[in-house]
Amino acid sequence: MSLPYQYVVLRCVPRADREEFLNVGVVLYCEEAGFLGAEHHVDPGRIRALAPGLDPARVDEALAWVAAVCRGEDTAGAAGRSPLGQRFGFVRAPRSTVVRPGPVHGGITDDPAACLTRLVDRLVR
Repeated sequence: MSLPYQYVVLRCVPRADREEFLNVGVVLYCEEAGFLGAEHHVDPGRIRALAPGLDPARVDEALAWVAAVCRGEDTAGAAGRSPLGQRFGFVRAPRSTVVRPGPVHGGITDDPAACLTRLVDRLVR
């Protein structure tokens, strides 16, 4: 069964004025499967090359919060307690933090979780 999905690539944007970024994660939403997942990979060496003063742990913390929203955890506050579609809307919305979502893309998959892992491998690692 082919299921439509949407995804956003999460970017580390240490200085918006320079318009430089590093892909650090992916969030995938498949409404028909009831799936909202996030995976990330932070390479400290690449972060330091892009922004020598940025602590990679700060990026990890921001990405862990996004993952908590996707899992619907109370630790993510009101965003984590929202319905699935609203949670995706929340994580794909632009914000002024070091981790920002890119544009929304879509596709078709039979396995949203496996698709998420493939996207991370292709776009982040």
